[in-house]
Order: sequence, then structure tokens, then C-alpha cells
Amino acid sequence: TMRTPEKETELNTLDNVQLEKLDVLDLESIHTAIQNGIKTYGKIDALVNNAGYGAYGPLETFPRENIIKQFNTNVIGLMDVTKAIIPHFRANKDGVIVNISSIGGQMTFALGSLYHGTKFAVEGISESLHYEMAAIGVKVKIVEPGMIATDFGGRSFDFQAGDIADYQPIIGALMKQWQNPENTSSPASLVAEVIYNAVTDGTDQLRYRAGDDANFLLDNRKKMSDSEFFEMINNQMGK
Repeated sequence: TMRTPEKETELNTLDNVQLEKLDVLDLESIHTAIQNGIKTYGKIDALVNNAGYGAYGPLETFPRENIIKQFNTNVIGLMDVTKAIIPHFRANKDGVIVNISSIGGQMTFALGSLYHGTKFAVEGISESLHYEMAAIGVKVKIVEPGMIATDFGGRSFDFQAGDIADYQPIIGALMKQWQNPENTSSPASLVAEVIYNAVTDGTDQLRYRAGDDANFLLDNRKKMSDSEFFEMINNQMGK
């Protein structure tokens, strides 16, 4: 990006900060990043667990290593980073843990047994964790975005269509639904605002939604029976 004079000071300030690589699959990088963060700033106020990607496709088509990678990244990595920072939060009797879930942590779409399995896990982990963290003065928050305009469908997407004919109709229906021009995504800035609010609002609220579609789908998931909700989703997919 081009630097303008009025941005020079801000950018120079950012340039002087040593950014640490944190790979949620690498325990050493997790601990190094946290310790360097404490050393640089004196105190860490909030952890945002945002690392993750989506694996979609028929379960039958997924190699086992892809299944393990999905859960290692979205679940085990989140728990490793959280566990590593808890002693710092406990020592300060202060801190906020924000776990980025998804509408897919409370409802599902077809072909998402891996992804939704991880996000349902994040919801359960977070909800349980909030009890023990409250005992040490730490808050836990879950952010549940809907469709967001990011590159999630690109580098953050592992789609295994396979060549089993029986699954191709549902794969085609899902692809058609995802590519529907009527599907409008919310900007990533909306999620940033929700995260900021969750960190700073000072409440014990656990769940925060992001996006009109998140409100619509999750409200209906709560008030509809299973059969009613499944019928609505199937109708959207043209089934």
C-alpha cells in the first residue's frame, strides 16, 4: 500500500513492532509468541482464536490425514493456544478468550461433517470453559459469523468431491446454493466490530452473532423442530 504523510507515523509505529509467527500446530511457536508478546507489552489482555479452515465433502471421500488435520487445526490448536495463555491470565486475574466459531457451530449444511464437527466442539469447549475461567476472573466469548466476505472459500477451504456418483447430486445442489447471487456476505469489518465489542463490553455474555444471515438461521434453528429446519435447508438447496 502507498504511504501518505499523514499515515507515516502510524505505519512507522507498526513497523517497529516485531510480529511473531504463531502456528497453532506448533507448540514451540505458540509458547514463543505468547512469551514475546508479554515481554513486548507487559500484559496480554485478550486472546482471539481465529485460526481455522473448512473441510467439506462426503466423509467417505476424505483421507484420514485430512480428517486429523481438520480437527488438529480447528480444535486441538485452539485448545493448545488457550491452555498456553491461561497461566498469564490467571496470574493477572484478568483476560478475555474469544473463540471464533460459526453459525456452523449450532447448525449444519450438507457435506460438512468434518467442519461442523470441529465447530460444534468449539462451542462445547467454550461453554464449559467459561465456568472455570470465571473462577479466575477471565471471560470466555464465542463469536458466530454467518457468510463473511473473506477468502475462506479459497485458501481456507478443503473440498473433496470425490468421484462416487451417489453423492454428486447433493454436491451439485450445495455448489449451486453457495454460488447463488442472492447470497450476500457481510464484510469482515463486521466480525471485527463484534470481536471488539465482545472483548470490551465487560459483560458475561457468552455468544455473539455476526451477520443478518446468522440471526435468521440461528433464530430458526432454535424455534423450529428438526424436521422443519431440515425442510427449510433442503428447500434452499432445491431438493
